Amino acid sequence: MDEQRIGVSSRRLLQNHDTLVVWAQRLINIVSVIVPLLYLAEWRDGEVKDNYRYMAVVAVLLMLVIYQQAGVYRRFSGPLEGVQQLARAWGVLVMALGVVAFFTKTSEEFSRSVLLLWVVFAFVSQAVFYLLVLAVFNRIQSRSERVPSLMLGTGPLARHLTRSINRNPWLPDRVCAVLSEYAGNNAHWDIEDVPVQGTTAAVVDVVRELGIRRVYVALPLRLTHHVDQIQSLLFNRNVDIIWAPDIFSLNLLNHSVREVSGVPLITLSETPLISGGRAFLKMVMDRIIALVALLALSPVMIATAVAIKLDSKGPVFFRQPRHGWDGREFQVLKFRSMVVHTESLGTVTQAQRDDPRITRVGRFIRRTSIDELPQLLNVLEGSMSLVGPRPHAIAHNQFYLDKVNAYLARHRIKPGMTGLAQIRGYRGETDSVEKMEKRVECDLEYINNWSPWLDLKILLLTPFALLSRNAY
Repeated sequence: MDEQRIGVSSRRLLQNHDTLVVWAQRLINIVSVIVPLLYLAEWRDGEVKDNYRYMAVVAVLLMLVIYQQAGVYRRFSGPLEGVQQLARAWGVLVMALGVVAFFTKTSEEFSRSVLLLWVVFAFVSQAVFYLLVLAVFNRIQSRSERVPSLMLGTGPLARHLTRSINRNPWLPDRVCAVLSEYAGNNAHWDIEDVPVQGTTAAVVDVVRELGIRRVYVALPLRLTHHVDQIQSLLFNRNVDIIWAPDIFSLNLLNHSVREVSGVPLITLSETPLISGGRAFLKMVMDRIIALVALLALSPVMIATAVAIKLDSKGPVFFRQPRHGWDGREFQVLKFRSMVVHTESLGTVTQAQRDDPRITRVGRFIRRTSIDELPQLLNVLEGSMSLVGPRPHAIAHNQFYLDKVNAYLARHRIKPGMTGLAQIRGYRGETDSVEKMEKRVECDLEYINNWSPWLDLKILLLTPFALLSRNAY
């Protein structure tokens, strides 16, 4: 019967309700990008050559994808946040165009002055029109009567939704009342201008008395079975019903919403870089930056290798099995910083302050993280990334597996030479479970918020993190 109900209608369940303002903003952004490019090309050469026409087409196609993914058209931010979001998306688009030009070997066909002026003028044009559209829309909204809405639920999700809706100038709704899950469950409700009007059992009466036109259902997961009952009660009351599943009470990892044959699917846990353009972009960034870094740092690496051989007996490189993407084992490369020694089977002793196993050269290269430079070869080989959770020894993974919540979820992405935990000071020895918990929290935050911009930010901040005294 349930399958028959799903198949009764061919109408899509998951639909895109983009407003006219969003489509207008898309059109304005496209014009703001194409017109300056074509104008500058004609100003430079007296005509618009084909290579600039092709570039305009590629830029628009990339914009439609990147801007949507970056949330440029989500109208919940103020003027400053909106311009910053636009700047990040524009930076990713420009970088993507550079990658396309690199692989197609067409970069020499474009004028540097035209491209530089275009990057500046196109962004300024987009930002100015964004602020104009925002100002006009806010003025229209301020003159319009907002839709009286009701929130069902008093938990964290309901509080977050209520504040977000009432503060969002782009939404026509205003939550004017809330109903708790059951009597006495409103102790944590702290939004003074939105009073609690009773329990969800009184939903029909409250809708009628307050003239409610839209109802938000934000009940805890344990009360999800009430959603069907609430919909039945309100179905003939001429009100909109919006359900917000309380998935945030779960331990999420890179959650998202998608569809298959019009059926909405909520992804609770997923690696953000398994395939598609995002994975390709990160792979290209890793390989190009790693190759350039290897060439630039080769004198340092050669000098380090010679110093290690002169300082103590043993190989130049240290190889150790680590867990990588999705738990697959790989051999991590480092410059050897300790005397050759044997560990007990199944144990790995972390380096500590004044550790007698560390050589004279080893102490310096560990302090400066020069010992990590051979991992650039791991990046080129594909087992590591420049940015990601640091790979731990297998014995450490087994030790912390049952002690740190969602510990192995950090393996849902390639391990990195540096990461969010490292620039926040959680590097070096983890001599307590609390320190490892902080590192894992940072790793999961990185996975949930990955973007090329975040990678570049971490790479730029890593040299400052190397001044930390946490590494021995």
